[in-house]
Amino acid sequence: MTGNLAHLTLAFGLLGNVVSFMVFLAPIPTFYKVYKKGSTEGFQSAPYVVGLFSAMLWIYYALLKSNVMLLITINSVGCIIETLYICFFLFYAPKKARMESLKLIVLLIVVGFGLIVVLTQFFAHGVNRGVIVGWICLVFSLCVFVAPLGVLRQVIKTKSVEYMPILLSVALTLSAVMWFFYGLLLGDFNIAIPNVLGFTFGILQMILYFVYKNKKPVTDEKISNFEAKISEMEEQKLPEYKNQKITDVVKLETLIHSDILPVAAKLNKNGCDQAGHVAVEPKAASYVPNHTIEVAA
Repeated sequence: MTGNLAHLTLAFGLLGNVVSFMVFLAPIPTFYKVYKKGSTEGFQSAPYVVGLFSAMLWIYYALLKSNVMLLITINSVGCIIETLYICFFLFYAPKKARMESLKLIVLLIVVGFGLIVVLTQFFAHGVNRGVIVGWICLVFSLCVFVAPLGVLRQVIKTKSVEYMPILLSVALTLSAVMWFFYGLLLGDFNIAIPNVLGFTFGILQMILYFVYKNKKPVTDEKISNFEAKISEMEEQKLPEYKNQKITDVVKLETLIHSDILPVAAKLNKNGCDQAGHVAVEPKAASYVPNHTIEVAA
């Protein structure tokens, strides 16, 4: 029975390593866009700095334990990948974004992680050291898993799943399931408890994705309604414009006839007036009235 439990624990740990490795590779398309664009404008370094801090924290916790080697393997790989992401980001980032990223790195990695290591090494002893670091990992992981609440709120508000990739949500959910059972079988609730929250939020993300994936975004609906109102207003004005145009044409024809008919009435069959003068129509613009021109005999 104990052997079967150990094999099951190993299986979940290995599966957790594989799925977590896929999650670590998920930002590669983002950095390809950065490379093609030549700038990190519109992107932030915070997720990668937080990911590096989390990986370092779990490695430190695993080093204080005796039976969680699989935590060390995946988080060591995570440290390397996140460091490469951060270096890539700093290379392409504008000066302002680069300075903000460096401040976050110093604050979280150097100061934050450094204080945790120093304080637990000097002020905690034996088993208590692992318990304290375990609680820190637990609280930090809960904060990380709560972060998707902002994404869920945005999806519900906009009715759009544009910024919630389904493959990443599935991978995070599977990762949470694997690490939950790994922690449960080891009897390590610092590993198991945060992943309950991760699994719950992962399921919520997938449900929202299938609810809103075929729905029209709110912004598109507003634009469509606005365009429909404009079209309706133009259609209402069009008959008035047509009527006005017809009225103007009638007035113009009336004006032309009023100028031509009196002159035409005075002409005889040969095109001459009573005085024997020939009426000649000059080539002029349509709005210029006709004139009678005398021609010497």
